Amino acid sequence: MKKNLKIIFMLLKMKLSKMMVFRFDFFGAFFVDSSLFILQLLMFNSIYSHVDSIGGWQQGEMLIFIGTFSLINAINMTIFFFGIYDIPRKIQEGELDYYITKPLDPLFRLTFENINIGSSPLILASILIVLYGISELNSEITLVMIIIYIFMVLLMTLLFYDVCIILRTVSFFVISSSAIMRLEDNLLPMNMKIPGVIYEGIFKVLFYLILPYGIMSTIPTQILAGTITINGLIYSILIVFLFTLFMWRFWKLGMRHYKSASS
Repeated sequence: MKKNLKIIFMLLKMKLSKMMVFRFDFFGAFFVDSSLFILQLLMFNSIYSHVDSIGGWQQGEMLIFIGTFSLINAINMTIFFFGIYDIPRKIQEGELDYYITKPLDPLFRLTFENINIGSSPLILASILIVLYGISELNSEITLVMIIIYIFMVLLMTLLFYDVCIILRTVSFFVISSSAIMRLEDNLLPMNMKIPGVIYEGIFKVLFYLILPYGIMSTIPTQILAGTITINGLIYSILIVFLFTLFMWRFWKLGMRHYKSASS
């Protein structure tokens, strides 16, 4: 564990040195993420000027939902997104050979090699939106609820990571994964706008089980709103466990397939 932390710190130091040379990398990511965040807030403000609730959720709950999904996405963009985003290209062009020849685990290196500090201010902005949403709720927030909320946000960030890796691992077995990446590009923004409580039927199966984007912000929001059930909490923890297990085994299978094809 201590060795891994030293490696992460070293990779972060290298990234910061690079960003001081190419400063647009630092400010560009922040401005892009912030612009999308502000547009989403403006959209929901416009909607709530005409309706009282969405799927039974009042404005306070929707603000927490937006802030929470933005928080999960901001952590993702800061820590691992820019490291794992290009995995399909690295697989197809044989660049993964570089990672295999190193003593460090390839997935660990890919995950932390491109930490992007430029997205970190959005973490604070997202937390402020969550706090504003809490102030709009007509319910008492306890310390236990806050602790469980933080725990679930971290778990949902792990789930976000799991789904990202699973989708990119498909590239080991197909000629082109562009269709899979387009699927992610379309479904993720949609789920950042629609709370999971709205989904029914096949859409609930899709976004609660197959590609569980629907629970990532919904469950933490329900915790602060006091509407979460024990079954819902257990289900979300079980989903994270199963997806993490599947992600790791699927990645290992992909790596074996890659090494076999390379040889």
